[in-house]
Amino acid sequence: MNTPPSPSAAEPVDGSPVRLGALVPLTRPGWVEAGRHLLAGLDLAVREVNDAGGIGGRPLELLVRDTAADPERAAAAVEELAGLGVAAVVGEYHSVVARAAAARADAVGVPFLCSSAVLDALTEEPTEWVARLAPAQSRGWRIYADHLLAAGRSRIAVATQPSVYWATGTRILREHLASRGGTVVELDTTALAPEALCDALVDHGVTALLLLVGSPEPAVPIVRAVRGDRRLAELLIGAPAGQPEFAGWAEALGEDGAGIPFLRYLPEHFGPLGERVGKELGERLGEAPSFVAFEGWDTVTVLAAALRAHGTERAAVAGAWPHVEAEGTRGPIRFSRTRGIGVWQWTWAPVQVVDRDPADPDRLRVLHTG
Repeated sequence: MNTPPSPSAAEPVDGSPVRLGALVPLTRPGWVEAGRHLLAGLDLAVREVNDAGGIGGRPLELLVRDTAADPERAAAAVEELAGLGVAAVVGEYHSVVARAAAARADAVGVPFLCSSAVLDALTEEPTEWVARLAPAQSRGWRIYADHLLAAGRSRIAVATQPSVYWATGTRILREHLASRGGTVVELDTTALAPEALCDALVDHGVTALLLLVGSPEPAVPIVRAVRGDRRLAELLIGAPAGQPEFAGWAEALGEDGAGIPFLRYLPEHFGPLGERVGKELGERLGEAPSFVAFEGWDTVTVLAAALRAHGTERAAVAGAWPHVEAEGTRGPIRFSRTRGIGVWQWTWAPVQVVDRDPADPDRLRVLHTG
C-alpha cells in the first residue's frame, strides 16, 4: 500500500460536524458488555472534545454501528460509513471482526483506529490506513504464559473453539511454553461436553486449563463442571482473553468465577487523567470501568489530536499516524511500525495479569505485570 497523498488544503469551515464511524458489538453473539464499555469510553471522549471546542470549531459526531461480532456486517458498515463521509472509523473489540473492518478500510481508503482487537495480523499486507491501540496478542499472551510458568504451571490444556483468534493464541502459548519446558494439549469444546472435558483433563494430568472459548457459552458451563469435579481441585483455570473482566461473569458464576487469571491492559497505578476519566466512566456505566472503556476514551482522544494537527481529510488522517502524540489514560500514545505487524501500532499499552479475589469476587487482584 502506498503512503497516502498529502492532504488537500481545502477544509470545511462552516461548522458542520466531523463525523466518525464507530464499530461496536452491541448485540449477541457479540460480547455485549465489552461493547457497552467501549461505547461509553468513545462517547465520553467525544463529549469532552466538543466541550473543548471540537475540531477547529467543528463538533465531533459519532455514527455508531453494531457489528454483533459479524465480520461481514463490520465490513459492510465500514463501506456505508465511508459513503456517509466519515473522517475515520474507530472501535471494535473482536479480533476477527476488526480484521474484516481493517481490510475494508484499506480497500476503500478510510482511516481505521482499532481500539481493542489484538490479533497480530490485523491486515494481510502492511497498510497506511490502519492504526491500533491494543497490544498485539503475541505480546500479551507471552506475558500470560510467563505468569503460568512463574506459578509452577507448565502442563497446560486449552479448551478451544474454531477461530483464527483462538488458533493463534494456542500457537503463541505452545511456542512460548515449549521453549521453556512447558507443554500444551488442545481440547475441542465442539466435540467434548463439559463433563467429558473434565475426564480428558484428568487423563492428561494437566496443571492448568485455559478457556479459549466464548462467554457465557461455553465458558460458564465449563467452569462450573471443573469446579464441581473433586479430581480437579488443584487445577488452575485461566482465561487470557479476559472473559472474567466484566460484571456478568461474577453474576453468572459467583465464587466459582474467582481465582481465574486473565489479561487486561491497564497501568499498575493511574495518573490524575486516568483517575478522572475512570471516575466519569464509572458514573456512566454504573459499575467499575473495564480496560475496554479506557481504550474507547483513548481512541477518540488520540484521533482528535490527529484531526486538530493534520486536518480532517482522510489521507491527512492516515498520514498522521507516525506523527501524532497524545496523553492517554494509560500513558503517552504514539504509533510506530513493529516487526510482524502491518498496521501502525502503539508500543505498548501496559499489560497485567489479574483475577477476581476468591475472598471478594468483586475485587480484582493484580498478579503479574509486563
